[in-house]
Amino acid sequence: MSGVWVFKSGVVRLVENPAAESLEGSQQGSHARRKVLVHTPSEEVITSYAVLERKLLSLGWEPYYEDADIFQFHRRATVHLISLPKDFNRFRSLHMYDIVVKNRNMFEVRDM
Repeated sequence: MSGVWVFKSGVVRLVENPAAESLEGSQQGSHARRKVLVHTPSEEVITSYAVLERKLLSLGWEPYYEDADIFQFHRRATVHLISLPKDFNRFRSLHMYDIVVKNRNMFEVRDM
């Protein structure tokens, strides 16, 4: 892991590309890359919840209907739960990385 540690507003964080960070800050994110979730075995970009649900169901995940305001999936015999916003437009890299961590070697997050 390489980069520069930055202390700002009482928070320390690792910035992997300080030049891009300064550009992004000066232009308010206009050059920020969007992240996409990719199903690695098929190299398919996840473009909707319908596509994601098909992939998760094939991996043993089941829909969990506890909360009507969010989509959730769980896997039997584990404590793992994937929670996603109801609106796919609010699907962010945080949600993508949660899926990646809980499904090793099946998904990855890439810059678009």
